[in-house]
Amino acid sequence: MNHFDVAAGILCDADDRVLIAERLGDGLFDGLWEFPGGKIGDGETAAEALSRELAEELGIEITACASFMNLRHEYDDRVVTIEFFIVSAWNSEPVGREGQGLRWVPREQLDAGELLPADVPVVEALIRCQSPYFQSKGDWHL
Repeated sequence: MNHFDVAAGILCDADDRVLIAERLGDGLFDGLWEFPGGKIGDGETAAEALSRELAEELGIEITACASFMNLRHEYDDRVVTIEFFIVSAWNSEPVGREGQGLRWVPREQLDAGELLPADVPVVEALIRCQSPYFQSKGDWHL
């Protein structure tokens, strides 16, 4: 079974919303939504991969982020290990550079049923959070 290491970004805005991206293609997960990101390349750190992927997919430059959680998920045909980052600041307005739809969703209205199965624990953790913002010391509060 194939194994992939992935970095994903949870962009949080000042209105307590989170950015999700439409998954494109003809595969099993076409039409579902996900937190943007992608595979970690050889010799890349997760943070470097996240920066590269969000520049490619959304046209943004990350200026502040922190690791939020790591998880491993087994699909029928692959295993993914994902490091999720809270992205609290970036340059430029995110756009779907690969033709994918983007939506800003209020954090408490995230619907795990419309996201990839691997993202379900992340949605649950985000909904439990007291605040989607980084405090001045850079902590994420649950």
